[in-house]
Amino acid sequence: MGIVIKQSIQNTITTYLGFAIGAVNTLFLYTKFLTPEYFGLIGFLLSTANVMMPFFMFGVSNTLVKFYSSFKTKKQQNSFLTLMLFLPLLAIVPIGFVGILCYQSISNWLASENTIIKDYTYLIYIIAIAMAYFEVFFAWSKIHYKSVFGNIMKEIFHRICIFVLLITLHYNLITVEQFIIGIAIIYIVRMVIMKIYAFSLRFPKIDFKFGFEVSSVLKYSVLIIIAGSVAMFMLDLDKFMLGKLIDIENIAYYNVAIFVATVIAVPARAMHQITYPLTAKYLNENDKASLASLYKKSSLNLLIVSGLIFILIIVNINELYIMLAPEYSQALFVVIIIALVKLIDNLLGINNSIIFNSNYYRIILFFGVLIIVLAVILNYMLIPIYDINGAAIATFLSMLLYGCLKVWYVNKKFKIHPFSVNTLFSLLLILVLSTSFYLWEFSFQPLLNIVLKSVLVSVIYGLVVYFFNLSEDITIILNKILKRNNH
Repeated sequence: MGIVIKQSIQNTITTYLGFAIGAVNTLFLYTKFLTPEYFGLIGFLLSTANVMMPFFMFGVSNTLVKFYSSFKTKKQQNSFLTLMLFLPLLAIVPIGFVGILCYQSISNWLASENTIIKDYTYLIYIIAIAMAYFEVFFAWSKIHYKSVFGNIMKEIFHRICIFVLLITLHYNLITVEQFIIGIAIIYIVRMVIMKIYAFSLRFPKIDFKFGFEVSSVLKYSVLIIIAGSVAMFMLDLDKFMLGKLIDIENIAYYNVAIFVATVIAVPARAMHQITYPLTAKYLNENDKASLASLYKKSSLNLLIVSGLIFILIIVNINELYIMLAPEYSQALFVVIIIALVKLIDNLLGINNSIIFNSNYYRIILFFGVLIIVLAVILNYMLIPIYDINGAAIATFLSMLLYGCLKVWYVNKKFKIHPFSVNTLFSLLLILVLSTSFYLWEFSFQPLLNIVLKSVLVSVIYGLVVYFFNLSEDITIILNKILKRNNH
């Protein structure tokens, strides 16, 4: 786990720095400098672009990681990389052509409930392309076990740029319309920078004489378009459907709640940047022992780290919402439900990586389509009744079923699972601390309350994890930190 721990820590630091900047943007600047209507519009544009992005990417980011380590000659690698560069165009070009021909019809349909969307529909296509090719170039760097720079670009760069845009908007240096267009430009610039970095690691040598079985690569890419993007679909599908079914300002309230809950996913996002290619390597080499070990360790370590974040969010959620505008507090229930979704997702460890990089990846297409259909049905049923809470419940039920199906399938095919006795102890610790401290309120100012409660919870949690040795990897890291401080 050496390279995993090292780059995971680096990625976690950069990701949390990005989230800190994002917290300032989302919780304070967006809510103060933009009306809920325009904040909701931006959320709708980005979420719809995220829903389209997997189709534009054509499964290339997953395909790069799965197949690259299996090619041993330079010629095979060059022709494979050439295919990966041009494959997204198979979706981008025809969808763009249809978009031009049917632009009025598409924009009218998207704006049927909220007319503000109509004038900005074209930005969805542009942002989706920029997002798609960014992920392609990020995967290009990950196959060389270089994930830190890409993580900085993914988590920090665009948030700093948006922070600057928000400040210029506040001082009336730009208009709201220019601000929205500026966000699209930021995603384009981010993609170009990532391309330059990826090509600095290995510059592509264009070779269309494919020295490998192209059909198997294409088959995997097509299947993975939906299968590899279910989690991404789920958290953006509901925002898209909110914009279609109810007033767009509700997306602003939902956005804040999702941002708070998504902090739990940071350790997983950081660790998966390096465990994904490692999983592919173990599967290609048929190293089942290493795979089983990585599976259990990733699950337990992610549960313990994300469990602390989950507790801190739950016990401080009331104080946090006191500091926001009153209308945002209607999404408090959404935070708790989506936080549970993210905690469960972390509990699965490298489950996704194992299936996507194995010969059983086709099953995920079936699971993925099933879950997306279920999510659409649940959203249509629950949003009109419960508004944003209905969207959260739909996401929770869909993702819970999806997680159960994946754990069952990996255990069926590989005879391995991510759970241990320490998993149960960790879950009990999370349950006890989150429920007890949620009910315990200090009679202080909200920010001071958050600080005191967070310190107390973190100390208790850390001591229990350390003295009961719930995770060997975490204990080793803590021992190194304690020895360094003693010296």
